[in-house]
Amino acid sequence: MAGLARYTAEARARLRRGEPGPGLAVLGIVLIVVVFQGLNGNYLSGRNLSNLSIDMVGVGLIGTGLVFVLLLGEIDLAAGSVSGLAAAVFAVLNVDHGMPEWLAVLVALLGGAAMGTVHGLLFALVGIPAFAVTLAGFLGWHGLMVWVLGRTGSVTFDGDGLVATLTNHYLPEGTAYGLAVLASAGFLFSLLQNARRDRASGAPFRPPGEIVAHTAVFTALALLAAHVLATFRGLPLALLIFLAVVGGLDYLLRRTPFGRWILAVGDDAEAARRAGINVMATRVSVFLISGTLAAVGGLFLASPVASVSQMSGSGLVVISAIAAAVIGGTSLFGGRGRPWSVLLGMLVIQSVASGMAILGIQAAVQYMIITCVLLAAVAIDSVSRRLQATYGGS
Repeated sequence: MAGLARYTAEARARLRRGEPGPGLAVLGIVLIVVVFQGLNGNYLSGRNLSNLSIDMVGVGLIGTGLVFVLLLGEIDLAAGSVSGLAAAVFAVLNVDHGMPEWLAVLVALLGGAAMGTVHGLLFALVGIPAFAVTLAGFLGWHGLMVWVLGRTGSVTFDGDGLVATLTNHYLPEGTAYGLAVLASAGFLFSLLQNARRDRASGAPFRPPGEIVAHTAVFTALALLAAHVLATFRGLPLALLIFLAVVGGLDYLLRRTPFGRWILAVGDDAEAARRAGINVMATRVSVFLISGTLAAVGGLFLASPVASVSQMSGSGLVVISAIAAAVIGGTSLFGGRGRPWSVLLGMLVIQSVASGMAILGIQAAVQYMIITCVLLAAVAIDSVSRRLQATYGGS
């Protein structure tokens, strides 16, 4: 009871400070699952959840890169077009010019990084607003993608090759259970490290009993997810890669000097400059990260259909990626967000999409529902910002 009371008090304090955290997204996921499972008993089947976990990876990777841009209070509207162009470059080099897949992938990723760097330089060095730079990129890179694809407007690549394997390969079920145990151990280690750090600094820290309870809940959920995935074909390779990227970038953001530079610039660029942080380089770097992950996401989006067309990287892709970040708790106004927020946001979006597909509901209705969810998330973000200003000024 004491732990619950403490958790409730912390949640109230976060809300007063304008920091809602991931709780609302988690609550949304629970409600979505309960509703759709009640409407169709196949919703929580191994097949459906496995497909859901794969479908969210492409846009999720793009959204993970966008988090770094959003942390600065900026936006990258070109991420979808960058993803489509990168996939087109890969397909054309591999199919039309006979380049080995691994090399074509490398060129595509370098192209994504280069496009992101161009956006960053125009924003940080020239001083053009990020909105204008990336809006121009959205149009320009899409036009270049159409030109690269040529008259046919589409390119089909090897359905059994490297890129296609990204979303059609599954690891043995034992791998899923092993990963669940490993993740639980990492979660426990993280909680212990945080408690040790808080205790050393004299800040309030989690007691051992609460750490054990949190770890037990996390372990149970991880093992349950592993069991559900094992009932179908095992652990999807795409999901494993997505979790590894999100976990690695979360560590980069929270535990490295580079991550602290990003947070400092997002919080107050002038104060960061006076503290000796290279603000321009930091700004360029976040757009480089966004462009690179957009290219990776583009390859994952092309993987299930083994083709790239003029519809690849459409405006819906970047809107969904931004929505995932915001729904998961990243602020559009900068200064608050984590890569894990994209995972939560994509679970919300893809859970709705999967449930409506099972029920045979039109995609148009899905878009309207996601729009309402995004609008609610932005409204909460805006109110939270006002609360944060009030709390900070009191």
